[in-house]
Amino acid sequence: MKLSEKVNVLRASVMGANDGIVSVAGIVIGVAGATANNYAILISGLSGMLAGTVSMAMGEYVSVNAERDGQKRAITEESRALDDDYQGEFDFIQHKYMKTGISGDLAKKATGEMLSRDPLNVAVRERFGFDSGETTSAVAAAVSSMIAFPTGSILPLVAITLFPPAIKLWATVVAVVIALTITGYIAAALGNANRWKAALRNVVSGLLTMAVTYWIGTLFAH
Repeated sequence: MKLSEKVNVLRASVMGANDGIVSVAGIVIGVAGATANNYAILISGLSGMLAGTVSMAMGEYVSVNAERDGQKRAITEESRALDDDYQGEFDFIQHKYMKTGISGDLAKKATGEMLSRDPLNVAVRERFGFDSGETTSAVAAAVSSMIAFPTGSILPLVAITLFPPAIKLWATVVAVVIALTITGYIAAALGNANRWKAALRNVVSGLLTMAVTYWIGTLFAH
């Protein structure tokens, strides 16, 4: 597995854990707003964990396969285009290089050299924006999500069921905030984005989720 593929799988794992944290935290906080019964809270959380695990794994598997099918079609189309209209593809790439500020002669020379080495990969990359030699394993993405989601789910589930009733809500919120800060930071680092901005955005979305579900839960409180 290439480095880029490993990074994609790792990113899927981090986001899977993040979804597990937010989803199950929202469920258990919402149920806690309606009842103080630990058994009801635990069963709800476990049900959410199981449903989310299956959903995330199947979602990743289907989405990655759909993406790969689209890439395969693009590669087939480009291979046919190179066979039927090589000059047209050559001109497209040359003009694309020229739009970046490269002179016509230099763009023509660069296009010729690149197409002479690996015409299909170069044409696919310039026309569709992906490397035909790099693919993401649908199975690896599904397995990583299947492991990551319940792993993330464990934190809010354990916090709200094990802490004393007087502090279990706030303890869960604090635990979730810390966890979301970590996953948001890591996800941003993998994507070369602003780490703390992403972490803050992640925490805010988690807090809003818990606030909304708790409020809805209180509407059904006995």
